[in-house]
Amino acid sequence: MEPTATVPPLKRAARLLGLVLVAIGLLNTIPSIPGLDAFVQGLVGDPDFPIRKFPYQWLYPVAFVLMMAIVALNHSFWAQFSEMERGPFWRWFGLFMDVALVVMAAVVALAYLVEIDSVCLIDRVTGERAELISRALAEEREFAELYGLPAPTSVDDPACINTLGGWIFVVVGAGIAVFLGYNIRVWGLALVSVAILIAAYTLATVLAWYVFGAEDMNKYLITKLGGEPRMLMDGRPNVEDILVNNAQGILGRFMGILLSTVFPYIVLGSLFGISGGGRSLIKLAFLWTRRLRGGPAHAAIVSSALFGTISGGPVVNVLSTGVLTIPMMLRRGFKKNFAGGIEAAASSGGQIMPPVMGVAAFVLAAMTVTPYREVIIAASLPALAYFGCLFLTVVFQARKQGIQAVGEKTSDMVLTGQDRLNLLMILAPILLIMVLLLTPKEAVGCGPIAGLIGIERIVEDGLCRTENLPWLFQLVQNSAGDAGSAGWWAVALLAVLFLLDPEFRRRPAQLVDALADAGVLIATLYLMFLSVSVIDFCLNFTGLSGFIARDVLSMLRLFAPELQSGGVFLFAALFVTMLMAILLGMGMPTVPAYVNVALLMGPLVIGLGIAPFTAHMFIFFFAVASAITPPVAVAAFAAASITKADPMATGFAAVRAGIVMFVLPFVFAFYPELLLIDAAKLDPAMATPSAIEFLPGYGPGIDWATLALVIARLSLCLYLLAGALARFDVRRLGGSETAFRLMLAAAVMMRDPAIWLPATGIALAYIAWHAMAAARIRSRTV
Repeated sequence: MEPTATVPPLKRAARLLGLVLVAIGLLNTIPSIPGLDAFVQGLVGDPDFPIRKFPYQWLYPVAFVLMMAIVALNHSFWAQFSEMERGPFWRWFGLFMDVALVVMAAVVALAYLVEIDSVCLIDRVTGERAELISRALAEEREFAELYGLPAPTSVDDPACINTLGGWIFVVVGAGIAVFLGYNIRVWGLALVSVAILIAAYTLATVLAWYVFGAEDMNKYLITKLGGEPRMLMDGRPNVEDILVNNAQGILGRFMGILLSTVFPYIVLGSLFGISGGGRSLIKLAFLWTRRLRGGPAHAAIVSSALFGTISGGPVVNVLSTGVLTIPMMLRRGFKKNFAGGIEAAASSGGQIMPPVMGVAAFVLAAMTVTPYREVIIAASLPALAYFGCLFLTVVFQARKQGIQAVGEKTSDMVLTGQDRLNLLMILAPILLIMVLLLTPKEAVGCGPIAGLIGIERIVEDGLCRTENLPWLFQLVQNSAGDAGSAGWWAVALLAVLFLLDPEFRRRPAQLVDALADAGVLIATLYLMFLSVSVIDFCLNFTGLSGFIARDVLSMLRLFAPELQSGGVFLFAALFVTMLMAILLGMGMPTVPAYVNVALLMGPLVIGLGIAPFTAHMFIFFFAVASAITPPVAVAAFAAASITKADPMATGFAAVRAGIVMFVLPFVFAFYPELLLIDAAKLDPAMATPSAIEFLPGYGPGIDWATLALVIARLSLCLYLLAGALARFDVRRLGGSETAFRLMLAAAVMMRDPAIWLPATGIALAYIAWHAMAAARIRSRTV
């Protein structure tokens, strides 16, 4: 982090606005503290005064303008061209783009307030809205009086009378063009290219309908807006939807996710960056793994898993932990490519490591309408399997290279008193998040602690409820299971724990710097979300995802009707989805990689008969894997900058080490019980709004015996797979033995008992034979 004094003026202004944004965001996400609302409202004398959870129709446009102003100041075109000493034309163009971003943000925000029914800004100014509400309320009261119903005190928001009319096309079109153009400057063309292509496709299909009509036109070539005569104003409701829709609009669900849920976690990650916990965490990892052959490689896995769940970013994780772990791996004798590959794979895996998992996991929770606590439960076994396989890979590589364990504690592993305090600053907030997220609201007051202090519990029909909980229990109950509240309390706890750090006490102003940086990061993230939003509403507008899903499924069925039994058809379709996910996600951050593929290919995977949550988890894992997938393996390239090895070779080493990231999605697609939650087992073809149906062979809850058997088979599969990829177990593996291991690993996870039962027996016998053969070889050489 740059000291404030050395920051250019525009960036200083961006940080100042970032502080304002963080203040608004943290106020908005204040948890429900018993008595706080009434206390503040009593002070100001207004019973409706909001001190948190601000009304979205006012919060979103204000936050949006603030965010775009921060982006324009922090990533200024004009400042960049001036530093590059470009000519007057480019400097004027840069100034135009900076001003255009802020102006269009303000125009879009104003248009949002004019068009959304809950505000109707022009109607408010003219007084027409108050008249409409008064008239509607009078009619409702007359109706209630006529039928003896309670008199209503409010009515639904009336539709706006004074709107933008046809000018809404200009506002939305110009806004999208400016936002995508600025995205190229900040996030790069690769991220925006998909949005540009889909937006261009949408515009072309609308024009095709307008010029040629709908008769005899291919469904992929037109987007029909209305009947005859064809008029572009028929599309006004769709464009208004783009502006004000809470789901797919420009200020829609992604704004809600960012401001209501993710906000505290981004602030938390920024605060962790100024704590001394990172180096102490790595020191602890070295201490824990000193008796293992892998030593620093195992420490890289442990520290990357723990640090990655906080940062949620593979490149940040590599550059934070890798600068310490990679040089130590190289000193122990590990090859450069392997050292960089294992760090990249472990750092990328931090995004699937509970309890935080990064921004993409919160987006997944919102898109699948699944409580975040269930998302982290679902990710727990796959994360354990992933990092367990990385451990095995390191063990086999250490055996292969003859690397021995350090054994004794060295001076750089000794934990000082300050190290323990630093670790407290890291672990206490994470533990607090886990406790709050995994505690059901109904369990607070009904547990053993509540019984010990004499809280009155009422049990009816096997369900426990409480009345008049003490203040502290009410506080915990209000925050339990709520991701935003858990993150907010973690931020508050860490801010207090900073006082334990003498470095922080000497320079407390760094807290302000960290908060300002968090505000800048949040604003920049939302610029990225704008490009994702374009894809979202364009796909919804054209129906392209549904067309692709139906046609690909039909094509697969026609191409291989004889393969539709035994899961081969499902595997083929999932494999196509995997290729699309890797292709679309290549070179992108995890969030747009996941959302792009989920919007395009999600309907296809769900159409295969997989539960929507499982389908999204399948795509999410490949979005995470894109960080280590050549040719644009950003995490591997970051690791190669430390090892000074060939980036592409490091990328392939990362894939070999983290290959299980590509395997696990197929496993839980066939065995959704591994995700531990009911949402992963729902039958999408049978579920209705009023009732849910489970996939054949599944029901509510966890069948522990079946789950244990699947976990045992998965453990055997991963052991065989790790050895095959390292081409080493207790001894070196030849080509035929490696291929045999890979075939056994696949056979062990087959659904047909006629395949997996004998394969499991053969695999166990083979492993025993391999160990005995290696022992005989060692005995002859002694």
